[in-house]
Amino acid sequence: MPTLILVRHGRSTANTSGVLAGWTPGVALDERGLAQAAALPGRLEGLPIAEVVASPLQRCQETIRPLLDARPGLPVHTEERIGEAHYGDWSGRKLAELKDEPLMEVVQAHPSAAAFPGGESMRAMQTRAAEAVREWNARVERDHGPDAVYLMCSHGDIIKSLVADALGLHLDLFQRISVEPCSVTAIRYTRLRPFLVRLGDTGDFASLAPREEPPSGEATVGGGAGAP
Repeated sequence: MPTLILVRHGRSTANTSGVLAGWTPGVALDERGLAQAAALPGRLEGLPIAEVVASPLQRCQETIRPLLDARPGLPVHTEERIGEAHYGDWSGRKLAELKDEPLMEVVQAHPSAAAFPGGESMRAMQTRAAEAVREWNARVERDHGPDAVYLMCSHGDIIKSLVADALGLHLDLFQRISVEPCSVTAIRYTRLRPFLVRLGDTGDFASLAPREEPPSGEATVGGGAGAP
């Protein structure tokens, strides 16, 4: 079965302003995010990508644009099921405000029980994304052969949930996974099991350096902004 390259969108204006964007329209890449997207074709050079599948949200569409410009004729598809979690009433709110919501503790420690007010549950988010991947795996294998490589551009929580699915991890453990903006995660699917062969690879180790304020033990809902 195919190898799936998962790319998280580049850093967005919502990432840097500490806002949980969700499906809020008009959330674009910031200056650094545009630079990350521009570097993506070089990072993936030599990789025979058969198809590109992207979330419909602007920040993902902007992330894949330089890759599509560098590879004219590369088939591209929009897939709503790998769009960001539907955060409902939380969408557009500051993460600093949300940390005091009782639900946030559930999101951190028991996400399989978390459902966003006016939105969807985290279980539903993972299920739709995993179903999309399995359907695209079959389609890509049918059209390009079992050794094909294809790319999906999606969002932090979606990618983390797909990694958990590939590793056979319960969703309650997915907050232990971290994927930075424009990071590359690769999963090779086989008939019996998937293999995680890359996780959150940016080629940049700046985010591992000690910071003035140590990171908290909580995962950033929607995914963090990456290295400063």
